[in-house]
Amino acid sequence: MTKRRSRGDGGLRWDESRQRWIATLTVGYTPAGKRIVKKGTGKTKTEAKEKLKEIIRNYQDGLAIAPTNYTVAAAVTYWLESGIPRLDSSTAKMYQTYATKHVIPCLGARKLRDLSVEDVDRWLMAKSSALGTRSLKLIHSILNRSMKNAMRRDKVKRNVVELCEVPDGREGRPSKALTMNQAEAVLKAAQDARPRIRAYIVVSLLSGVRTEEVRAIQWSHVVAYDQKTKAWRPVSEIGWDHDSFAIYVWRSVRKKGDTKTRKSRRSLALPKRCVEALRSLKEEQDDERELVFSTNSGTAMTAHNVRRDFRKVLDSAGLTGAEWAPRELRHSFVSLLSDHDIPIEDISRLVGHSNTVVTETVYRHQIRPVIQEGATAMDSIFPLPEHP
Repeated sequence: MTKRRSRGDGGLRWDESRQRWIATLTVGYTPAGKRIVKKGTGKTKTEAKEKLKEIIRNYQDGLAIAPTNYTVAAAVTYWLESGIPRLDSSTAKMYQTYATKHVIPCLGARKLRDLSVEDVDRWLMAKSSALGTRSLKLIHSILNRSMKNAMRRDKVKRNVVELCEVPDGREGRPSKALTMNQAEAVLKAAQDARPRIRAYIVVSLLSGVRTEEVRAIQWSHVVAYDQKTKAWRPVSEIGWDHDSFAIYVWRSVRKKGDTKTRKSRRSLALPKRCVEALRSLKEEQDDERELVFSTNSGTAMTAHNVRRDFRKVLDSAGLTGAEWAPRELRHSFVSLLSDHDIPIEDISRLVGHSNTVVTETVYRHQIRPVIQEGATAMDSIFPLPEHP
């Protein structure tokens, strides 16, 4: 008589039709009370016993229901369907594109439980010749977040992607800044452009506001100081016959409307050129629309709208518009202030950075590298001896 295996040890049986040993282990029950059975097979009884031991180990580790054939493609696809709907539509579309183009074709067929650090390292290194560092970080993030999602659903024991470092990618085009002469040429060309793009360029260049922040500015956030009430009030209420103006950079076109960081939420005094450009734009609109920079129908401008009009102005200024991006107006703002001896601490506050380290890291090519104060002081303390 065959000896019955102890409870919790699973079962072993010979399947005559398949000519294989079948290992089974009950790992739980569905809400409907149906038994959940994990199975493994082997040509020999010893092989099936090893499969059973592995099933038991996985069950004890909390990995009871994970199918052995669950792939990277399945994990990434599940995350794309369930993990990114909360993101902005353009961001979600970008993740979809990178996943279907760079992640799934290369690693998709790999069993999730068999994916190794070496697999991920080789994949990233192979991609480093074709993608920039930012894109490499993005595809690493897609795979990493998919693995974390799979771990939460008991599809894999550990996340090997977290153990991998992202290599440096293909060198992309560095951001650049307008010189003083170029900035003057752009401002002059903007004078002849439509009021909307003229105001956009002037405000971006002379205030350093991010592109996604400029597109979210509302007329209620363009304010003037009212001497009578001693308060800042929207120009849409009190008009333009005042001396001091400012904008509240409190929003962006990100999905939740927040600025990039908490420090990015700031109020900035407006230079006179910005005031004049905004006044001309308001007069042209002559309606009660909410957004400052909007389409003819009053909807928000897209990045494409801005880029198209911006490059036309740069072409008119004698520059090659296709070689520039609207975000480089912000880089130009930092560069011009630095060239005119504005302290890095003040520049950092104006552009909404949490500290000067961020400013120096992101805009390292625009910040003047030569610090003069130490040499000037030492020349005074230890002057060069006079020659006889």
